[in-house]
Amino acid sequence: MRSAWISMAGAALWLAACGGETETRDVSEADREYQETLMTALLDARPGDVIEIPAGVFVIERGLSLTVDDVTIRGQGMDETILSFAEQRQGAEGLLVSGADNFTLENLAIEDTIGDAVKITDGDNIVIRGVRVEWTNGPATENGAYGLYPVQTTDVLIEDSVAIGASDAGIYVGQSDRIVVRNNRAEYNVAGIEIENSNHADVYANVATNNTGGILVFNMPNLPRPGAGTRVYDNEVYENNTANFGHEGTPVASVPAGTGIIVNSNDDVEIFNNTLRNNRTANVIISSLFSAGFSELGVSDDFDPYPEGIYIHSNSYEGGGGNPDGLELQALKLAVAGPTGRLPNVLWDGYVDADKMVDGQMPAALRICAPGTETLNIDGPNDNADIQRLTLDCTLEPLDPVELEL
Repeated sequence: MRSAWISMAGAALWLAACGGETETRDVSEADREYQETLMTALLDARPGDVIEIPAGVFVIERGLSLTVDDVTIRGQGMDETILSFAEQRQGAEGLLVSGADNFTLENLAIEDTIGDAVKITDGDNIVIRGVRVEWTNGPATENGAYGLYPVQTTDVLIEDSVAIGASDAGIYVGQSDRIVVRNNRAEYNVAGIEIENSNHADVYANVATNNTGGILVFNMPNLPRPGAGTRVYDNEVYENNTANFGHEGTPVASVPAGTGIIVNSNDDVEIFNNTLRNNRTANVIISSLFSAGFSELGVSDDFDPYPEGIYIHSNSYEGGGGNPDGLELQALKLAVAGPTGRLPNVLWDGYVDADKMVDGQMPAALRICAPGTETLNIDGPNDNADIQRLTLDCTLEPLDPVELEL
């Protein structure tokens, strides 16, 4: 293993080699030139390298990329080493890592990228630790879509990180397998944390607050693979009431402001031991493709639009449901709870796959179970003709923990 300590001294040497007068340059100019040193280190990286970035605020004007296995990029802390892309002129991402296995990114911040902050594709054994991604102007549609964004990866760990201001999802893992997302904070994103079309994910010990929706577990149509088997537990999910600022036409643009946890068209999801409070539309929403606002995308015949095998139990609830987002949900609240009441903690759109029913009921393993918690079935298939408050007092087998091969 070789360590490339990419320091300001290294930047000064690089400038001197190019004929620069380093002693007369101010810090901000040296910071601007630092990107060349960092880009060179990434371009020349070999397996086993540790690229260390010192403390400082470094101006990066072009997207960074890496395609080499077994590389670590390490800063000195998410508030100490800051890569600022506020003047980015080139590149769709801040950092793009593609086709690289055994990659670690830790202890730094990436701010104000044009597009996604950190995108990692087609890699195994991915670790993101102690990383802050942020758009410092606050929630805005023009912000990049994704903060931390592994897609088509295997064995993924995201921990001790912070995501702020993404116009789609702050922490997003898509089309991946064996995932752990823990001890992170997601704030002022449209979706705080999202697991999409992925299998075997554990999302726990995170804080999701001030997003439009706190934690999302989605299956989307027209992607190469569906997902199932996500556990969402021991999280604090509160006051996710920020107005939706997602781009019109994107799936997250349909998420109501004030959503704590939402499962859409995904199977075998266990939601337990979470603290959910003051999410103004609902603390938990279970929905199918039909009520999510994007069924017109042209769904392939083999896509399963129904959420099945959903087990919601042992959560703590406080407040929420008193001021839902949008006229339709406001009317629903008024109809079922009156002007001063609130919607139940769990909203379910009521769609089930009639072809799978046996003697008029779903098989036990495919049911939606929320014992001890009032659920509102809004009867979406019949245009809300038979809205019911009920308790789904069944139980399901707990899911197995995710075992990472790291």
